[in-house]
Amino acid sequence: MNLQIKNMVCDRCILVVRQLLDGLGLPYRNVQLGTVELAEEPGAERLATLREQLAGLGFELLDDKRTALVNRIKSTLIQLVHHNGSEELNKKLSVYLSETLGKDYHSLSTLFSSVEGVTIEKYVIRQRIERAKELLLYDERSINDIAFDLGYSSVQHLSQQFKKVTGLTPSHFRSLKEHKRTPLDKI
Repeated sequence: MNLQIKNMVCDRCILVVRQLLDGLGLPYRNVQLGTVELAEEPGAERLATLREQLAGLGFELLDDKRTALVNRIKSTLIQLVHHNGSEELNKKLSVYLSETLGKDYHSLSTLFSSVEGVTIEKYVIRQRIERAKELLLYDERSINDIAFDLGYSSVQHLSQQFKKVTGLTPSHFRSLKEHKRTPLDKI
C-alpha cells in the first residue's frame, strides 16, 4: 500500500517518518520524499493513529488523489532541485516529470496550477532560488559555481531570477547579516 505524505521535504523528514513507522510497528518497504510504501495494509485504527502522529510532526497524510498527485509533483521537483546534480536540472522539465511520474505533462501542469495557484515552472524557480540562498549562506562556492550547480546557463540568468524573486542580487544577499530563508514546505 502506498501512502502520500505532505510536507516531506528533506532526508531528515524521511528519517522522522521511518522512526514513526518503526515506533508504530508498521512495516514498510520504502520511504521517499512524500511517499511511503507499506509492506501490508494497516487497519483503520492504525491508519488513524498514523495520521494523528504525522500531523503532530507537521506532516499530513493525503487521501484525495488530486492532492496526492500534486504532492508527488512537489516531492519530485524538490528532489530534482535540492538533491540531484546540474545534469538532471538541465533536462527539459516537462520530459523529466512525465518520465518520472508516468503521466502526461499537460495534465500534470494543469492540475498543479489549479491546486497550487502557481505554474510548475514558477514553483521550480522558487525552489532553485531557495537552494541558491542555502548555497550562498555556506559561502564555500562562487556564484558562478552555484549557477552551474543549479542548471542556469549563466550567472546573469541566476542573478536576474534571484533579484526578481527576492529583490536582492546574490552578492547582496550573501553580504547580509540576517538571512531570510523560506522552509521548503512553504514555497
